[in-house]
Amino acid sequence: MSATSPPAVGDPAPPFDRLDQHGERRTLADFAGRPVLVYFYPKADTPGCTTQSCLMRDLAPTIETPGAEGPVIIGVSPDAPEKQKKFDDKYSLGFPLLSDPDHAMAEAYGVWGEKKLYGKAYMGIVRSAFLIGPDGAIAAAFPKISPKDTPVKLAKALAGLAT
Repeated sequence: MSATSPPAVGDPAPPFDRLDQHGERRTLADFAGRPVLVYFYPKADTPGCTTQSCLMRDLAPTIETPGAEGPVIIGVSPDAPEKQKKFDDKYSLGFPLLSDPDHAMAEAYGVWGEKKLYGKAYMGIVRSAFLIGPDGAIAAAFPKISPKDTPVKLAKALAGLAT
């Protein structure tokens, strides 16, 4: 089980302070006033995570708007910044990939939990996604989302923000 429950729609988004793939510190406050599409994935450059991240990369041009107020996509995994950089370079992702090696951000978002593989239980990222509205509140939450559903559901939720 996760140490905490995922934030509910309307809750303030948990703040974060993590290094990205370029070694730059990124905080939620950096994106104040902008919609933020955050997705958590277990491990860079694995089949499901690559599918998910490349689909998010392909979504980016369809949601970008000129100016600083446009949406931003952020991927998060426990991988080190160096591994995130290789992942970004290999697939030309082009958006921040945050390193969460101590899983503090995953825990704050309630996505660090028990998983099973070949009958063995272990703790890890439960693939999930969140849309944070420009006001800093959770606008949509998608726990246990599939890689292929991530961009579809986030784009639909983002379109709902505009209405």
